[in-house]
Amino acid sequence: MNKISSKKLLNTKWTAVTPSSKEKHFLITKLVFDEDNIVTHCLIEAVISNRTELINWRELKESERWLQGWK
Repeated sequence: MNKISSKKLLNTKWTAVTPSSKEKHFLITKLVFDEDNIVTHCLIEAVISNRTELINWRELKESERWLQGWK
């Protein structure tokens, strides 16, 4: 399990363990907060295609799906 802080997620780099459509490297480009100013989701952007996707930031803790940094 990856150890991450929701407060330090912005502009971090991630590698998908099982890439799809040749999209392997991602960058967190935006954080979504709730009314209590707590991070709920993040917008990830694929480096190769610039495709973005909104995901729950807790999914990044799953080391079988995501690796911290670009590997």
